[in-house]
Amino acid sequence: MEALADPARRKVVHTLAHSGADLSCGSFDLPIGRSTSSHHFSVLRAAGVVRQYYVGTTKMNTLRTEELEQRFPGLLTAVIAAADTEAHRTPHPPSP
Repeated sequence: MEALADPARRKVVHTLAHSGADLSCGSFDLPIGRSTSSHHFSVLRAAGVVRQYYVGTTKMNTLRTEELEQRFPGLLTAVIAAADTEAHRTPHPPSP
């Protein structure tokens, strides 16, 4: 659960869930630096949320959907639904 608490990591999960394909680390539009991004991928990998593998020198990412569903039924679906809601929120204009 802690691995999914961070908005950047939820965005990674959201992007992978809707991509229809495995994605390289550089494919994600994250508003953070490269080293911080690397840290977030490491946390997701250590928690078993994503699996990473190399294609040549490119590190690819895939969600471990089946394993997560077996171990925590409904969790990934709920996280993706919450991330969908976050992604569709429009920022409110600042108050005068």
